Amino acid sequence: MRSFVVERPDVGLVDVAFSLMAGRAVHGDRAVVVASGREELLDRLAVVAGGESGAGCVSGVAGRGRVAVVFTGQGSQRVGMGRELYGRFPVFAAAFDEVCEFLDPVVRAAVFGEEGAGGCLDSTEFAQPALFAVEVALFRLFGSWGVVPDFVTGHSVGEIAAAHVSGVLSLADACVLVTARGRLMQGLAPGGVMVAVAAGEDVVAPVVAERG
Repeated sequence: MRSFVVERPDVGLVDVAFSLMAGRAVHGDRAVVVASGREELLDRLAVVAGGESGAGCVSGVAGRGRVAVVFTGQGSQRVGMGRELYGRFPVFAAAFDEVCEFLDPVVRAAVFGEEGAGGCLDSTEFAQPALFAVEVALFRLFGSWGVVPDFVTGHSVGEIAAAHVSGVLSLADACVLVTARGRLMQGLAPGGVMVAVAAGEDVVAPVVAERG
């Protein structure tokens, strides 16, 4: 690595870093070097090459820990989320397009802030499918880089994304579910609250009936 940089004084360090991350095989033994410029990078690569460690240099055996992915719930959406990723990474774009084939066209327009879709992400009906589409596309993008989690989970609509990427739900079924969920929640009266109840239907139903 150090000789590669030395022999190519005009090479872009950002390009080198990206290629190492996205285009090289994932080895069991890895080293990470953090540097603010070319000379600092060369100095720190020399440290790693000598089998030592120091500031900005970390090496070790990969795979000692386990990876979990947590998908977020509603509230994290924003207009333009994923737009730059869509334009830069074909894997993200393909995954996003695949999800959107099963969703209302308004969802794509809302995510990218297209004309006529202003304010749609403020609506639960469209915010939840939009988050699902972006989360699945992000998951596929990380997967293309070799990031494969040992566990997946999610909060609220993120649970549906987790269920899909783990194979519990097909994409078509997950899109039907997330669309119905968003539409039904949108139809609720404003000003309500949510509560988690650790009880079965036989306990909850009489209480609900008493309170109308």
